[in-house]
Amino acid sequence: MPRSGTRHRLVEALAARLPFHYGWVILACVCAAGFSRQGSAVATLSIFVEPMTREFGWSRTAISAAVSVGGVLGALVAPAIGVFLDRNGARAVLCLAVLLTGISTLLLSFTQSLAFFFVFYCIARMSFAGPYDLGIYGSVVNWFVRRRAFATSIATLAQMSGLVAMPLIAHFVMQAADWRAAWVAIGVTVLFIGFVPTWVLHLRRPEDLGQRPDGERAPHAAASATAAAPEPAFTRAEALRTPAFWLLALFTLLVYPVQSGISLHQAPLLIERGLDPTVAATAVSTFALLSALAGFAYGFWPRRVPLRFALALVGATLAASVVLMNQVHAAPLAYGAAALFGLGIGGLLTMLPIAWADYFGRSSYGAIRGVALTVQVAAQAAGPVLSGALRDASGTYSLSLATFAVLAFAGSAAALFARPPAK
Repeated sequence: MPRSGTRHRLVEALAARLPFHYGWVILACVCAAGFSRQGSAVATLSIFVEPMTREFGWSRTAISAAVSVGGVLGALVAPAIGVFLDRNGARAVLCLAVLLTGISTLLLSFTQSLAFFFVFYCIARMSFAGPYDLGIYGSVVNWFVRRRAFATSIATLAQMSGLVAMPLIAHFVMQAADWRAAWVAIGVTVLFIGFVPTWVLHLRRPEDLGQRPDGERAPHAAASATAAAPEPAFTRAEALRTPAFWLLALFTLLVYPVQSGISLHQAPLLIERGLDPTVAATAVSTFALLSALAGFAYGFWPRRVPLRFALALVGATLAASVVLMNQVHAAPLAYGAAALFGLGIGGLLTMLPIAWADYFGRSSYGAIRGVALTVQVAAQAAGPVLSGALRDASGTYSLSLATFAVLAFAGSAAALFARPPAK
């Protein structure tokens, strides 16, 4: 592999010959990494819940706890990774994330005990929750400003494409062989797709190539009169003193338990309601497919309409999907609830990173997002274990679904108050 300086010169030569902005190459790298991220997604793990608990006799709470512990680890490392990203760029962060996820999921095929499963799934989940999130959205934020919403929607589309594919890969390999072979297939897919493009082609920011975000040229005096308002540039300390930061954090705290709790338990819920495992797997992929489409559509959200309205719509959609999911007893309703859930998740994954970047700017995005990510991954950690514990205590998922509906409605209300900060 070429040394870093040689690689940089090769990338510079490539960028000089391209007829388009190098940010689109960066976005392609981000999309490959985002696709690979879904190897450790809770929706992918949900395909493994039933066969692994059947073989080992583990409780749903035990499986859920691995998701939660991995999320807590992600929360602990996120602030340090955010500072590292601001100083050094996303390449090393994303490459490490891909390697940790690919190797860990491969090793899960050797699981013989709950402790072994805990160690390696927690590593993969930590990578999902911290390094992947900061690396993916940190790259987009640095390379795009005016076209940030569109680029973020493409990154979301790639991630949700992975979320469509990974559960299906796991399911069909499991049908042909067993769950151990399915983990091998997931690990190989993660490494094959995610690592090489990022390692070879990724650069920190457009200024490293003498370019500007969005491929725009430096403004001339004649154009400066019509230039857009300058991008906000908050430091982490300044951001933490704004009501907007804490309202976005509150929205995150309320809706992310819904995202992770439903994602992990969706397949076992449907099987418990008497549906075929293939219906459960395809319902998970239906939610992922609609997430991809919704995430792309949200990228065209009109700039004149405040982002807080988009976030409120996301919360309301998630709440409605959970209410509908609690009524599922047949395949058509299962697909309908999964589709509605996907509409909410796609909007969440696209619009929340845009809100953090548009509200606070890109100069300290990693440091600010790293702090916010501790809230996000802690909330994600709480969702699966809350759902699993309520299910084990009550014998059904009805109580956990009712709890998630309340949280999502409250998140929608919180979003309405999250106005952009004034510096």
